[in-house]
Amino acid sequence: MRFMSIVTSPQPDKAPTPALMEAMGKLAEREIKAGRMIDMGGLMPIAMAGAQVRITDGKLSVTDGPFVESKEMIGGYAIFEFRDMEEAVAAAREFMQLHLEHMPGWEGTCEVRVLATPGVDGACEAGIRAHA
Repeated sequence: MRFMSIVTSPQPDKAPTPALMEAMGKLAEREIKAGRMIDMGGLMPIAMAGAQVRITDGKLSVTDGPFVESKEMIGGYAIFEFRDMEEAVAAAREFMQLHLEHMPGWEGTCEVRVLATPGVDGACEAGIRAHA
């Protein structure tokens, strides 16, 4: 079962400390070698680049960044293969523990979500058809 962990913070100007980057690198290396981490990445601050494509009242619009109304920033994500939610939450706790240890004063959230499996649980199958 695939999971996505999404890290958000109300402190968008706080970059990870070198100690946190090193600790996260070691954790990622271990998870990749174990075959559990499929992908990961950080997102640049929204002030640097970004856009929102939105549908409101049946109309599509595109807004370029920066988004001054944002109160939280999505700092990064990771995609894992775990047996169940319990294992996914344990990994998220370990990841956030690194923040406690290596970035005092930082506040944030790691949201854990189950990725839909196309063709299995009603998920969109557009990607499968496009590659067929």
